[in-house]
Amino acid sequence: MKNVLIEQEKNGATWIVINRENKRNAINFEVIEELNIALTKAENDNSGIVIITGAGDRAFCSGGDLECFRDLKTKEEASGMLTQMGNILERLMFFPKITVAALNGTAVGGGCELSMACDFRVAAPHVKMGFVQGKLGITTGWGGGTILLQKIAKVRAMEMLLSANIYSIDTLVEIGVVNKIINDPFHEGVMGWISSFIDNVEVQKSYKARLLDNVDRQLISQNMKREIEQCASLWESDAHHEAVERFLKGPK
Repeated sequence: MKNVLIEQEKNGATWIVINRENKRNAINFEVIEELNIALTKAENDNSGIVIITGAGDRAFCSGGDLECFRDLKTKEEASGMLTQMGNILERLMFFPKITVAALNGTAVGGGCELSMACDFRVAAPHVKMGFVQGKLGITTGWGGGTILLQKIAKVRAMEMLLSANIYSIDTLVEIGVVNKIINDPFHEGVMGWISSFIDNVEVQKSYKARLLDNVDRQLISQNMKREIEQCASLWESDAHHEAVERFLKGPK
């Protein structure tokens, strides 16, 4: 695999790295396929914690690769891609091991959705995040809005979704999106933070099971599917396609 790298630390943590630094670690069809493979490997290895991050230090994940997905014009065409990535997020949401989004750089759009599907989010001091989908004439398309509403106060979640604003690291910590700010060196800092957890895989997995006992998986899955369908409907609108073209052309 070249778009997604996987590496297991000696102390029992598995890193999954989106490896498209020159594209700000944007998601394309190859990344979706390789993320599924990486998650299967991580689920079956002897680690207790899975860490998802991006290559470099500029972006954790910039969401969907608009250059790749701009050719998806209809609801049906968009639905296939949205559902595939939605399945990744649902898999992460209910993953049997502890999951951590290590935010090495900015996360916007689908990158925010991906991070929220993890149990914890730790971030470098320069990180910013924003659910910017509304500025492209669509809603969260991978089920991340449903997940966000599960993870932080609903009023705060709605504010993030409706404003489509970019939030600073201090605000992200304040509202409970980010659990810990990690200073350089980032990789070592993340591992240092994880070292505070009990070093017993079975204990870690047991507590993750208790966490999952407290959520209604059927309801969340159902709501994520409704969210994906709504985004697919908006995807085929002229407003979305025009916004994508403006974005790709960049500022005048």
